[in-house]
Amino acid sequence: MTDHATGRGSALGRCLAVPPDVFARDYWATAPLLTRAESLGGGYEDLFSADAVDELVSRRAVRTPFVRMAHEGTVLPAARFTAPGGYGAEVGDQVSSDKVLAEFAAGATIVLQGLHRLWPPLVDFTRSLVAEIGHPAQVNAYVTPPSSQGFDPHYDTHDVFVLQIAGEKHWRIHAPVHRDPLADQPWSGHADAVAEAARGLAVIDEVLRPGDSLYLPRGWIHSATALGDTSIHLTVGMSAYTRADVVQAVLNLVGDVPRLRGSLPLGVDVSDPEQLRGIVTEVVSDLTAALAGDEEPAARVSRVLAGRFERETRPEPVGPVRTLAMAATLSGATSVRLRGSLAASVQRVGDRVRISARGRAVTMPGEAEAALRVLAAGGSVRVDDLPGLDEASALVVARRLLREGFLVATE
Repeated sequence: MTDHATGRGSALGRCLAVPPDVFARDYWATAPLLTRAESLGGGYEDLFSADAVDELVSRRAVRTPFVRMAHEGTVLPAARFTAPGGYGAEVGDQVSSDKVLAEFAAGATIVLQGLHRLWPPLVDFTRSLVAEIGHPAQVNAYVTPPSSQGFDPHYDTHDVFVLQIAGEKHWRIHAPVHRDPLADQPWSGHADAVAEAARGLAVIDEVLRPGDSLYLPRGWIHSATALGDTSIHLTVGMSAYTRADVVQAVLNLVGDVPRLRGSLPLGVDVSDPEQLRGIVTEVVSDLTAALAGDEEPAARVSRVLAGRFERETRPEPVGPVRTLAMAATLSGATSVRLRGSLAASVQRVGDRVRISARGRAVTMPGEAEAALRVLAAGGSVRVDDLPGLDEASALVVARRLLREGFLVATE
């Protein structure tokens, strides 16, 4: 597969040398995987670089929390590396290149956060990756001066790909002390066990060089030290949806089950496990009976998780100026396609047809149904090739969907 944002293979494929099905079966959420640059067929210089770091720090007025710094495991106060931007930009939490230089020279690590929202190549890369893995993702960059360690041994509550951009970094990976931690189960809750495990034999004890990739499931303990020159790596964090998320969504259905809305017996002693044992058994049985053989609960759980996915991810960006200009000059020869990662659906509503995506909807005359279904299916199509419409009507449909943010023009 090709990632059209970079032209260098799919986003997931750029992180792995094993086939996706092998990764899904043997590594995802299970075991770490180190992949060398020579197996990947190219580096990551098109995604990020030392020049990108300097531009973000010196010219982009990045603000906290999109930037932070750490030194030997301690996060520095924001005032140590931020300042107002001067006349016309007095906001006080903008990154200060002078202060960053001083702290960086003293051994502090620069952390640039949320690059999937800030740096164009990573905006496109992350959106492509999310489409492949089905889970939200984010990207941070860690810029560590020579022979320095940014953070003490710890684990993350999300899976990560480490993509080495520049320099070398020595990574030590240890097995989990708390497997598959949830977001509210950070490593600090197991600090002693983490520190003890980090003193033992490492599962991976290797140096990452430019173009290398390292996959770590959540919970795996890690620390890293820069060697020689400055090290720059990207951490692609993937917030995997879990079975616990499904359980939480199922529990949202409790209010729809009449028996589960019933009061507990008068005089119940909730501190007595013996009194509650039978009630707990009945409650579980009632919930199971309410769900058994009924597809509606699954549909509602799907809507809950899909709504969360939409809130935590972003579709392909649109340029307001360019979009309005394209809508104004649209012709039958213009090719359009559904905006990337929009996942639109089309429903017939009486004599009208509605296209919906991410909480927005546009309703049109019924004769536009075939055209809307072609567009929702994805792929590029010329406006005058939209089925079921003459050219004038096709232009009206395409122009409306461009202005509403459903379509982008491809030429």
